[in-house]
Amino acid sequence: MNNGSKPGLKPSSAKRAGLVWLLWLAPLAFLGLFFFYPLGSILQLSFARDEGNWAAAFIQTITSPYVLRLLGFTVGQAALSTLLTLAFGLPGAYLLARYQFRGKALLQALSGIPFVMPTLVVAAAFNALLGTNGWVNLGLMALFDLAQPPIQFTNTLAAILVAHVFYNTSIVLRTVGDFWSHLDPRLGQAAQVLGATPWQALRRVTLPLLSPAIAAAALLVFIFDFTSFGVILVLGGPRFATLEVEIYYQAINLFNLPTAASLSLLQLGCTLALTIIYTRLSGRLARPLGLRPRTYTQKRLLTWRSRLLAGVVVAAMLGLLTAPLGALALRSVTRLEPERNQQGTQAPGLTLDFYRQLSINRRQSLFYAPPATAIGISLGYAGATVLLALSLGLPAAWALARHPHLLLNRLLDPLLMLPLGTSAVTLGLGFIVALDEPPLDLRASWLLIPLAHTLVAFPFVIRSLVPALRAIRPRLHQAAAMLGAPPLAVLRYIDIPLVGRALLVAATYAFTISLGEFGATALIARPEFPTVPVAIYRFLGQPGGLNYGQALALSTILMLITSTGILAIERLRIADVGEF
Repeated sequence: MNNGSKPGLKPSSAKRAGLVWLLWLAPLAFLGLFFFYPLGSILQLSFARDEGNWAAAFIQTITSPYVLRLLGFTVGQAALSTLLTLAFGLPGAYLLARYQFRGKALLQALSGIPFVMPTLVVAAAFNALLGTNGWVNLGLMALFDLAQPPIQFTNTLAAILVAHVFYNTSIVLRTVGDFWSHLDPRLGQAAQVLGATPWQALRRVTLPLLSPAIAAAALLVFIFDFTSFGVILVLGGPRFATLEVEIYYQAINLFNLPTAASLSLLQLGCTLALTIIYTRLSGRLARPLGLRPRTYTQKRLLTWRSRLLAGVVVAAMLGLLTAPLGALALRSVTRLEPERNQQGTQAPGLTLDFYRQLSINRRQSLFYAPPATAIGISLGYAGATVLLALSLGLPAAWALARHPHLLLNRLLDPLLMLPLGTSAVTLGLGFIVALDEPPLDLRASWLLIPLAHTLVAFPFVIRSLVPALRAIRPRLHQAAAMLGAPPLAVLRYIDIPLVGRALLVAATYAFTISLGEFGATALIARPEFPTVPVAIYRFLGQPGGLNYGQALALSTILMLITSTGILAIERLRIADVGEF
């Protein structure tokens, strides 16, 4: 019977589409104002140098021999770092995916710490372990009575590669390991029953099924290595500049904003293409074949060979993950050389002087901020970042989780990942260029840094909330609807209580990422209000053993805070295939 309604969307479909648009309103407005508008300003600036031929200056910059060498090195070191990360991470992913053993939960928690560790802390940790005055060099010099350090680690390509492997192994363990842990082992067993060797079963059955996860992990690692900043700046030195470091140099040291903008645009084009590919691969991971629960796919280490191989993998992972951080903490409480001060000469040995000296303005700088103040500033920015990221991320995640096949969501999902694939230095430069006129004159506002940190944390919040929201049974929504509950009531009384743990994980991600963010903050932070990473970089840039010790002490404090955060994430985390 025709009730006279016009053809088109059913009332329920129209309400659903309207609700989805309402949920996307705030996230899209935020991305438009604080991501696309600054990037558009960079684009305009890069083309504004030659009004007669707006593209000539840009093309001239990106095709110059120097920029091409920069791009080649940036791509080359990222590709090599990615291959090494896969080679190191895949055995660990297999072990964590297929076996149960004592200490596995602790190993998983430790493996997640480097990923949220600030890059400056990672650089300082490897300096403490393998630098000129690092523990390894000091031990070798004492053992073989050498006058000079035998290992030249800092300012080398090896330093960059090792730090990147340390930093990004967790991505492989998460993305590939979680996916692998749900694959049905009977597929490989069936191949072996039909005559395939274990190697053939791995190559022809398991690896093809794992290929989307491996490719997604490799792309994400490549993106992070391609836009790496703190590691290159501290461990690489001037010989190994990348696009990211050159953008910072052109903007801050030379104040050449047009060249910095052109380089930012070049980098953005590369990362945008990679990010789109990554989001499509991640979508494929959400619909795998042959999924089984972990209780079915995992087994115990029963043979001596499996235990030996597991021991080797665990030892290698623990060595890489804990040695630099342990060296950092130990070096922050150790004086290696005698030091003379007002109280006399202090002998080498254990000391807390580096921590005590953190509150003393020895240079009488007008812009000096005690580390306690820097920690308070960082905590305040992190709290504001959590509020912003959750307020924007929860509605977007709800829309993606409840209506994954809606065309609007499929179009907007890649946009959420764009900040993840965009250089933090580029974001900071965009803020400087764009947010300097009313009504968005924010360059002197404290809100500028939380806004930048929210852009970086936003994708992590989304990826933490979407799996938990997808896990809610649709029957609960149907029952609530039958009882007359409106959509907002369902969201308030069913969805939010059921995803409380995921909200805590998302909040912890946003908090720890804000604490450690350096690239954008280095450009937009006011000198008298530094964050902890900016204060660490200042100490590292000043000569003398005391300044270096203070940098290590402050790095250790930040390491402890971020480690506590990632351990909380591991305890509360809701595991899901394909999410990082």
